[in-house]
Amino acid sequence: MSMQAANATELTRARVRSAWMFLLPMIVVLALVAGWPLVRTIYFAFTDANLSDIGSYSFIGFANFLEYYEGEWFGLLVDTDWWRAVWNTLWFTVISVSIETVLGLVVALTLNAHFPGRGVLRAAILIPWAIPTIVSAKMWGWMLHDQFGILNDILLSLGLIAKPVAWTASPDTAMWAVIMVDVWKTTPFMALLILAALQILPSDCYEAAKVDGIHPVRVFFRVTLPLIRPALMVAIIFRALDALRIFDLIYVLTSNSRDTMSMSVYARQQLVDFQEVGYGSAAATALFLIIAVLIALTLTFGKVRLGEDVR
Repeated sequence: MSMQAANATELTRARVRSAWMFLLPMIVVLALVAGWPLVRTIYFAFTDANLSDIGSYSFIGFANFLEYYEGEWFGLLVDTDWWRAVWNTLWFTVISVSIETVLGLVVALTLNAHFPGRGVLRAAILIPWAIPTIVSAKMWGWMLHDQFGILNDILLSLGLIAKPVAWTASPDTAMWAVIMVDVWKTTPFMALLILAALQILPSDCYEAAKVDGIHPVRVFFRVTLPLIRPALMVAIIFRALDALRIFDLIYVLTSNSRDTMSMSVYARQQLVDFQEVGYGSAAATALFLIIAVLIALTLTFGKVRLGEDVR
C-alpha cells in the first residue's frame, strides 16, 4: 500500500471516529428517551398488567393478541373495534396525505415564482403549521359546532344548507371534518419541503425549454417532477408517519367516537379508560409494527434513498 493510500485510509478512520463521537450522545439520549419506553411497551404487550396495580402482573404470551378459549377467539387480532381503528387510520392517512401533497405542490410552485410580497406570503403560509395541534383542533371544534359555529352560520347565510350540521358528531361528516382540519394545518409543511427542493433546481433546463418553446405543463411533468421526486417522496414519508400515529387532532375533535377512532386513540382508550396496560400495550405494539412495515414497503417499492441528493 502506498503512503498516499495509507494516509487516506487513516483520514477516513479519523472521520468515522469523529462522527461516532458526535453521534454517541444523541444515540444515548434516544436510547433512554425513546428506546427504553418502546422496549417496555413491547414487554407489557405480553403481560396482563393493569393500571390500577402496575407492579403486579403475569406473563401471558400472545394472549393479548390472539387466544383461543372455550371455543372462542379473543384478543386484539379478532377485535372489530381495533380493525375499524386500523381502517380509519389508513383511510385518514391516504386521503389527507394525498390532498396535502397536491395542495402543497401547488402552493410551493406558486411561492417559487417571483412576484411582489413573496417573502411575506411565505411567512404567512406557515402560520397554520406553527399553531399547536391542540390549539388548532379546539379552534376548529368551535368553528364546526352545530349550534354556534361560524361555518354553519356562513353556509346557512349562503343557503347551502337548510339546518345546522354537526360536523364532528355525525358519522357521515366526522372523518371528513378531521381530514379538512388536518389538510389546513399540514399543507404548509408539505409546501415548505417541496419549495426547498424547487429552490435548488438548475435553471439551465428551464432556460433551454423556454428557448425551445416547450409548454410549461410538459416541462413540469418531464423536468420538474422527476427532479424533485426524491424530496417529494421524503416529504410524503414524513407526513405519512405523522398521519399514521395521529392522536391529538382526532381525540380533541371527536373524542372516542368509533367512526373516527385511530389506532393511537384506541390504544389510549384501552390503556387509560379501561386501565388495561397489557392490552393497550399490545395495541401500541401493533401500531408500531404496522407503521414499520408500511414505511419499509414504501422505501423498497418506491426505491427511495433518504440520503439521495436532488440533482
